[in-house]
Amino acid sequence: MKYNRKLRAFSSGVVDRFFQRPTLSPVPERVRLDGRVCLVTGANRGLGKAVAVDLVKRGAEVLMACRGGHPEAGEDVRRLSGSDAVDMFRVDLADLDSVHALCDRLKRKRRTVDVLVLNAGVMPAKARRSAQGYELMFAVHFLANRVLIDRLLADGVVRPGGPGGETPRIVFIVSETHRAADSIDFASFGAFADYGLQDGLKYYAFSKLHLCTYAQELSRRLNPDGEVRVAVNSLCPGAVDSDLMREAPWWLKPLLYPAKRLLFAAPDRAVAPVTHACCAEDMGRRSGVYLHLMREKEMSAPAMDTSAGARLWRESEALLARHPRPGEERAAGFATGEPE
Repeated sequence: MKYNRKLRAFSSGVVDRFFQRPTLSPVPERVRLDGRVCLVTGANRGLGKAVAVDLVKRGAEVLMACRGGHPEAGEDVRRLSGSDAVDMFRVDLADLDSVHALCDRLKRKRRTVDVLVLNAGVMPAKARRSAQGYELMFAVHFLANRVLIDRLLADGVVRPGGPGGETPRIVFIVSETHRAADSIDFASFGAFADYGLQDGLKYYAFSKLHLCTYAQELSRRLNPDGEVRVAVNSLCPGAVDSDLMREAPWWLKPLLYPAKRLLFAAPDRAVAPVTHACCAEDMGRRSGVYLHLMREKEMSAPAMDTSAGARLWRESEALLARHPRPGEERAAGFATGEPE
């Protein structure tokens, strides 16, 4: 039973692309984001780049936060969108000091962000350590996003909306593979896990469960009384023909690449659920929503567990206290007024 559930979680991105009937309609091109500023992580390639192009076409100014692709990726987005409303920011999400440097730059330039799209992802062929010594996917998919959001809220770069005001949006790109992870192992929380090719998907699923659980807890803390001040929503775009698996062994690539092009969606066709989360009017009034492709559904029970969410918040806060902001002591998160 457990094997069948895991197999379903890993294959759903491909299977559902062909057999799942969408219940949401694509956001029409006439829906605009004029005057809005969007920050997209991992925007130099694949889905992130396609999202950047789509948002710029809709009138948004897009800040592309990525490790590589400077300045070529930005020039591509300008050319494909027909707009110069693009700026690039260098960040390595595998290094928390680099995340702080990005936040420092945004604060120094007095930038504000209306839509934050947390897209960046990695899938190493074998276990690697981040700059601070954590397993790479745990660091990039979860820890870096926790630090980024804490800072953007504390620095006023993302400003919770009030009655009659524009509600900012935080959009997490997650994965259906989070269902393959049973629960968060708090006994070894943050400990480096050594693995090879055979167990890579297992740890990918756990990193996405951390992210899904965090997204739900963040939504609860930012909107404690049900009034949406920050719309925190998540989505899985399905299987996308990107270079996420670029570290696959050389002997697997001749089989993997043709299969990807046949079974996976091209990035510019996979943006529909991201566009919906960023642009659809109702998604600015709701929080805690999860989309799989163009259908709304619930995350797994472990991801929705409120006690697990509260513990993840506390444990990650304690973990990040070991890594203060370079040059000064870092405040432990942002104030929510909600008791722990």
